[in-house]
Amino acid sequence: MRVPTNPPDLTGKVIVITGANSGIGAATALGLAHLGATLILACRNVVAAGTAAQDIRHRTGNDAVRCVELDLADLDSVHRCADELTSTTDGIDVLINNAGGAFTARTVTAQGFEQTFGVNYLGPYALTRLLLAHLQQPARVISVSSLGHKYCRAIRWDDLTFSRGYTSMGAYSNAKLAQVLFTAELARRTDAFSAAVHPGFVASEFYNKGNSLPARGLQSFARRFAKTPDEGAQTSIYLASTDVATLPNGGYWASCRPARPSKAARDQAAAQRLWQLSEELVARSGITFG
Repeated sequence: MRVPTNPPDLTGKVIVITGANSGIGAATALGLAHLGATLILACRNVVAAGTAAQDIRHRTGNDAVRCVELDLADLDSVHRCADELTSTTDGIDVLINNAGGAFTARTVTAQGFEQTFGVNYLGPYALTRLLLAHLQQPARVISVSSLGHKYCRAIRWDDLTFSRGYTSMGAYSNAKLAQVLFTAELARRTDAFSAAVHPGFVASEFYNKGNSLPARGLQSFARRFAKTPDEGAQTSIYLASTDVATLPNGGYWASCRPARPSKAARDQAAAQRLWQLSEELVARSGITFG
């Protein structure tokens, strides 16, 4: 990994990273462990997460790395994870919503939401809201988004479950647009620093979720031309470790710099509508926010 010339000391800082058992998430965790952070890997596959945590401890000498179970496709699991995090830590300094995915076939979550929307957006939205009061000031919420948000002209308000005309890219770009809108609205509504990150086109297990011909082609392209997970993790590491007083809040980032999101992602009315709708959707599943 690339180590800064004058690396910040994150000793004592508690950082939660979702989907940190492989790919960009694991690379992000490794980089932050090198800086001394206390890390909690929140992952669906706790066995793989345990292996990743052991590897990070071995490679960095930082023993403050542990795992919790989190399935973003099940809001009950999100609630349990938030409860565990709040009961086992005195506070959280940084939440990195890294986990995500694109799915070839349309499936639904435990609560009946379209899987891509649930895993990439609604689950992270619920986790962030549940942890907000437990975040230390200055709180940071970093969400790994995608350039793919630019392929969605507007949130699919009338059919969030994609019951009609499902495509993997359509569902993915819709969810990533939601993520960027949420990032901006979070900055407007709270004292937290929030940022959405485009990590670049990264060769990771993310592209192994589909078995279609286009998915296999994308995997082949990724292996040849994409960034490594270490390179893709740099912006998240930068935002987690840099003085937030020097950074613009609520923005979209790429290559450790502010970038311009799509016109749809800059729609403040849409961001407000999405926040309210998301709260209602989560409430129907039995989760309310204080």
